[in-house]
Amino acid sequence: MRPARDPPVLLRRLFDAAIAAAQPMARLPAVLAGIAPTRGRTVAVGCGKASAAMAQALEAHWPGELSGLVVTRYGHGVPCRRVEIVEAGHPLPDAAGEAAARRMLDRVRGLTADDRVICLVSGGGSALLPLPAPGLTLADKQALGRALLQCGAAIAEINCVRRHLSAIKGGRLAAACHPAPVVNLLISDVPGDDPIDIASGPTVADPTTCADALAVLRRYRIEPPPAVRALLESGAGETVKPGDPCLPAITTRFVATPQMALEAAAEVARAAGVTPLILGDAIEGEAREVARAIAAIARQVRRHGQPANPPAVLLSGGETTVTVRGQGRGGRNVEFLLALALALDGQADTWALAGDTDGVDGQEETAGALITPDTLARARAVGLAPRAALADNDGHGFFAALGDGVVTGPTLTNVNDFRAILVL
Repeated sequence: MRPARDPPVLLRRLFDAAIAAAQPMARLPAVLAGIAPTRGRTVAVGCGKASAAMAQALEAHWPGELSGLVVTRYGHGVPCRRVEIVEAGHPLPDAAGEAAARRMLDRVRGLTADDRVICLVSGGGSALLPLPAPGLTLADKQALGRALLQCGAAIAEINCVRRHLSAIKGGRLAAACHPAPVVNLLISDVPGDDPIDIASGPTVADPTTCADALAVLRRYRIEPPPAVRALLESGAGETVKPGDPCLPAITTRFVATPQMALEAAAEVARAAGVTPLILGDAIEGEAREVARAIAAIARQVRRHGQPANPPAVLLSGGETTVTVRGQGRGGRNVEFLLALALALDGQADTWALAGDTDGVDGQEETAGALITPDTLARARAVGLAPRAALADNDGHGFFAALGDGVVTGPTLTNVNDFRAILVL
């Protein structure tokens, strides 16, 4: 049977190909080309859901002396011999992450110009390095983090606030490395691949300001803890700016990006006789609004053969948002799919899969879900109310009841969301 005739299997193959294309062990060797061992020490530090796998790949392919410390999400650690792996809380930070951040700063202080720091950074690092700025507590950051995650703010806005409340992000880790040069090896999980937004930029300069962070809080009507407001209004939370003499020489290279993952999925689609259409690698906006827009394109393909004749698959990445107003736990991929199913309203020969490439959609240990032409009919047959579930932000509960969740476990990478809508 041709894969195109088994839509769920093909969609899962596309998702798996996207994840495989972003695996550190496969991608890191080429990125390391041209980075020679230094005369002094090489210290690896890092954070993110893929940072442990990146450290493992670095150990396998780095020819010289190596030591270091990286912090990753609980359950995302892998065995390493020379780089210490610490696991901590995500998406809400915890004391383990705070302690790891303090130790990371200690690791890089006192280095010389003959040493080198290799910084392994991927998505999730913002929560995993929650070292509060002076005068703040971890509880302050946890409270504000919950509000930011539920208000519908874009990731760049959230990270702008995070940088100005941190003692390690916004270039501060790089400044601690001075005068040792820094090589950033990044796996991007943010729209646009801006290094300042990947884990809130611990080793790159930050052009944004405390005033920008305050503007984000006002925009979403978030009342911060008093200590947070005082820090931002006084300017004491200002980050390290471009051109600051305290920054060492910094080189930045990308190990994997969302576009690489989409291109890998497109190759699998072509091999199956399906035309891939990459709509964009940096799509943002409310998940349900993005769903309505992409549903319109899927209807155009089905009805008019535009912008391609069926069989075709609409591929996209980026990071949508969910403004949580109901009692559900959100999850931008399942929210997208539930809204997409409602917008398609049972369109024939149309299936879709959406999932987070790290294997975790929101706060659930589920990557995402799958919809079929009969998703709404099956749901109503078992007493589910799709529109009510969407209003309650309960996409995870909806798809779990249908048995249509997509579970990968920790993928050890993170190139953000993956969406595929297949029209046969």
